[in-house]
Amino acid sequence: MNIFLTEETRLVQRASWAVSTIAEEHPYLIKPYLKKMVKNLKKNAHDAVKRNTLRIFQFMEIPPSVQGELLDICFDYLITPKVPVAIKAFAMTVAYNLSAKEEDLLKELKIILQDQLPFSSPAFKSRAHKILK
Repeated sequence: MNIFLTEETRLVQRASWAVSTIAEEHPYLIKPYLKKMVKNLKKNAHDAVKRNTLRIFQFMEIPPSVQGELLDICFDYLITPKVPVAIKAFAMTVAYNLSAKEEDLLKELKIILQDQLPFSSPAFKSRAHKILK
């Protein structure tokens, strides 16, 4: 985690895959770092870091202390045109998981996805249609 949260781009990229793999098997090991990971997403992190961090978050129960901030980040990724489709796909899932119990947030997510659909890639459309159902 120390390597994953540093500024050294090459090391962070490589560590991000390892961290995401460990998080799938043992999510409790990642819980103490969730706030730092959300903060790390707000930086101008490499795409590999964003992708793998969101990949981790899609399988975890997110504590209320970081839910709002993480949801804002996910919405930003979804509406920003130059964000790679893999990041958008994971952001979609995380945003859905975070907003599943709040009808207003679900409506906002639905609007964002429907606005993006006409201009998006097949991968984005596939994930968006699954979430919109």
